[in-house]
Amino acid sequence: MTPPLPAAPVEVRVDKWLWSVRVFKTRSLASEACHAGHVRIGGQRVKPSRAVHPGETITAQVGDLVRTVRVIALLDRRVGAAQVPQYLEDLTPAAPPPALRAPELAPLFHRPRGTGRPTKRDRRLLEQMGHRADDPDA
Repeated sequence: MTPPLPAAPVEVRVDKWLWSVRVFKTRSLASEACHAGHVRIGGQRVKPSRAVHPGETITAQVGDLVRTVRVIALLDRRVGAAQVPQYLEDLTPAAPPPALRAPELAPLFHRPRGTGRPTKRDRRLLEQMGHRADDPDA
């Protein structure tokens, strides 16, 4: 006989829910993000103790990424990644294609690996290149 499934909680703290659905790696990171104002519900900053309700849209800044999720169901225990879609709908826009991202700057010169520290002559050449770039008359 299998044990009965626990009833869905009536209220769950926002920091606990964000951790449970794997938006944040730890609950303390979720709590710190709330305190820093990186978590919003309906455009309003929220405290970690605010209760979450199904149907609400949560926007959370996780590192450089801003994730937007809609609450489908409540839970108070962390679940596996395969079960997360049962509890949230991910509304985060797709990342822009690599062509639209900021281009990576190429180095000014190539120095082979393993050649050691720059010599005095190398340093002077580097300084000359830097002065030419700063000098409007060059």
